[in-house]
Amino acid sequence: MTTDQFSVAGRTAVVTGSSSGIGRTIAERFADDGADVVVSSRDQDNVDPVAATINDREGGRALAVECDVRDRDAVEAMIRATEGEFGSVDILVNNAGASFIAPFKDISENGWETILDINLTGTFHCSQAAGAVMRENGGGHIVNIASVAGIRGSPEMSHYGAAKAGVVNLTTTLAAEWATEGVRVNCVAPGFVATPGVASQMGVSADDIDRAEVNRRIGTTEEIADTAQFLASEASSYVVGETITVAGKPRITESPEV
Repeated sequence: MTTDQFSVAGRTAVVTGSSSGIGRTIAERFADDGADVVVSSRDQDNVDPVAATINDREGGRALAVECDVRDRDAVEAMIRATEGEFGSVDILVNNAGASFIAPFKDISENGWETILDINLTGTFHCSQAAGAVMRENGGGHIVNIASVAGIRGSPEMSHYGAAKAGVVNLTTTLAAEWATEGVRVNCVAPGFVATPGVASQMGVSADDIDRAEVNRRIGTTEEIADTAQFLASEASSYVVGETITVAGKPRITESPEV
């Protein structure tokens, strides 16, 4: 049995929010498989080391670009830089995101708008800019990173959940609109993932997670990267407009007795 259909070798991928965590793991995974990658963050100093690490290994090349996905001019400049360096944009991973914990009654208008701008409007900007190149070139893959909070909600994360719900809906709608132009749009909705931020805040390390363990509700960034690569490859050729939840053991509430 061949696994060539899962490869992204020879393609060019833009991965937003890739200075650490899920985004960095996806960028490194794609590059290890032979894709050229653009790693981006709001701070150039945060992505330069990521690109340097990738370029020191065998595989695809990496270009570090400073980009605030809320800024349309910056997003378009990133896409131009990608074309200038690698000649195309074949894959876009909309991973850039942010949140903070607060009850709904305490979220300010500025706080609400900031979270929606980064998570949802940023996805809009990047998808339009990269999608224009993909459609002109005959197709491509867009992989949006949402969250289980955007599917079933999450207490004290109403702003984040609303933004990610928008990403889930945008995925389906955009997939329907652009399918005729060869652009496949899908989404990953991760559950609790042991990112470096989670490790520092909650003391949960990816080193403590056994991938062979089925009975768990915390995953690794590598497990999200596995799903993202599937959706960015030809292995997912019949998967269009879908959101794949990657959250471990399901939460099931027993129905009360009638």
